[in-house]
Parts: sequence; structure tokens; C-alpha cells
Amino acid sequence: MNNNRRRSFRPRTQKSNFRRRTGPMSSNNSNGLNNNGNMNFNRNGSMNNIHSVEKTMLKFQQLAKDAQTNGDPVLAQNYLQHADHYLRRYNELNERKENSLDKNKIDESSSTQENNADKEKEVLSKTAN
Repeated sequence: MNNNRRRSFRPRTQKSNFRRRTGPMSSNNSNGLNNNGNMNFNRNGSMNNIHSVEKTMLKFQQLAKDAQTNGDPVLAQNYLQHADHYLRRYNELNERKENSLDKNKIDESSSTQENNADKEKEVLSKTAN
């Protein structure tokens, strides 16, 4: 009947997990920083969890052993370099953990010393009265 009439444009509803790409002229980035993809790269904490870092390091060490037994020294070296990276990260996390434990111990000892000093002052003031 009325097939020649144009339909009006109906925009689709935007899905929740869909993000449109923005071009270089967009004004979404108002703070003046370049939107480098690596700047906002989030590993979901996988590089901060000491257990997952250790597990990944052991995985790459095993892969390197397997590659060496299969006669592929280049791949074995590649895996060893990955394992070395995770070993350095593992040591860094261990050091950070030890430093925080030492700091907590120092804080606890200083607070107990302060509490003891306060108790001594109370005892002295009671005996003076």
C-alpha cells in the first residue's frame, strides 16, 4: 500500500558490554592525557597475587624443560626468559610482604611500649595521691 514512504530512524538500544570506538577528535579525554592502550591495562590483580605469580613461574619452567627435552633450544630459552620475569616479580612481592610484616611488628611494639608507659604513669599518679 504505502511502500514508498521512508521509515523513520529508530536507534538500537546500546548493549551494556558494548563500547563504541572513539576517534582522535573525540572530547572524552578531557584531562589531556593520551589514551594509550597500555596505560589502562589491568591484569585483574594476577601480577599482585604471589601464589599466581609463583604458579605461572613454575609453569614456564616446566615448559622450558619440556622444550629442551624435545630438542628446541630456542623455545626453551624463550620459556626460561618468561620464567625469569615471573621469578623477579615473585621476589619483589616477597620483599614487599616482608617489609610490610616488619613494619607491622615495629608498629605493634611501639604501640605496646606506649601503652606500657601510659600504665606506668597511671600507677605513679595513683601512688602519689
